[in-house]
Amino acid sequence: MRLISAAAAALIAFGASVHAAPDDVSHQIERIREDHDIPALAVAVVDEGELVAIGATGFRNSRVQVPVTLSDKWHLGSCTKSMTASVVAMLVEEGKLRWNSTIAEVFPDLGDEIETAWQGVTLEQLLVHRGGAPSEPPAGIWKAALLQRGTPTEQRWAFVKGLLAREPAAPPNSRWIYSDCGYAIVGAMMERVTGESWEALLKNRLFEPLGLTSAGFGPPSAPGQLDQPWGHRGYDSPYTPVPPGPDADYPPAIAPAAAVHCTIADFVMYTNWHLAGARGECRLLTPESFKKLHTPPEEQEYAMGWAVTKRRWAGGTALMHSGENTMFYSVMWLGPKENTAFVATANADSPEAQQACDEAIRFLINKY
Repeated sequence: MRLISAAAAALIAFGASVHAAPDDVSHQIERIREDHDIPALAVAVVDEGELVAIGATGFRNSRVQVPVTLSDKWHLGSCTKSMTASVVAMLVEEGKLRWNSTIAEVFPDLGDEIETAWQGVTLEQLLVHRGGAPSEPPAGIWKAALLQRGTPTEQRWAFVKGLLAREPAAPPNSRWIYSDCGYAIVGAMMERVTGESWEALLKNRLFEPLGLTSAGFGPPSAPGQLDQPWGHRGYDSPYTPVPPGPDADYPPAIAPAAAVHCTIADFVMYTNWHLAGARGECRLLTPESFKKLHTPPEEQEYAMGWAVTKRRWAGGTALMHSGENTMFYSVMWLGPKENTAFVATANADSPEAQQACDEAIRFLINKY
């Protein structure tokens, strides 16, 4: 009951009316979870600004089998990218950054330590994955990042300096390369111009204003506890549960690409904020900024943390993104014309987990 009240409060904060408690679809999605034999599955739906359905089923740990709840937290993986881009847009509106701010401008102290090809790379190019950043981090700096020494900001800075000392993976703006590394550079740029950590920027400028009280960073569960879902490794059942700790997530060096966790209700509330922005019902950002975030470059289907496609159920354009950290999988879909959004998440990252989330989304689309 407390979760539903919190979700309703969040919807009211968005200016939406709440007429009834959302449907609990946990029982319906249990069949999907069982068919795909994954540890746990959670879903939520917003329609016309209201939370209309929510559900969670399965177990926090496949071996201990403590049931998940509607108030449990889930790792969002690369769905974090749109959050990072959203706060960048706020900094652009404030004049702290420009979409065409370059790496050399933001980090003048690096001087000749930056390979020449990186110097003119812009913030916008990094956000749309056209900055030449590699799809996989170089082995040496990744090994150092996995040691997780220093504060998250210090870890990111060491990682980014290592990246910029090497040639880009491709000439900037020559082609699309999906890159967590590029978003790590963006995070470091945000930290440099504000003097605040990326984590503080998201918390103060996004989570708190939107009422996302459950949102945090890294593994959802506390070390040594089974108070939240654990991630699971493996490509099929039986999966291996991963205890909370440094090995339960990517290192903070690339957190701006994939580190946020939250409840399924807060996940769909965040998605609803972008849904409203796509419809011109803007809060925290101007209509121009939402349009920038949701519009891909010519001949590309990826904008800033959003893939842009067409779907019949959406009545045209749909926005989506999926995310994983090899132990969790999440996906979000928005249909601006129909004013509806769907999210699903699982505490495993495997073909079966991805198929379960997709099947759950299809079920919700057909029902709502």
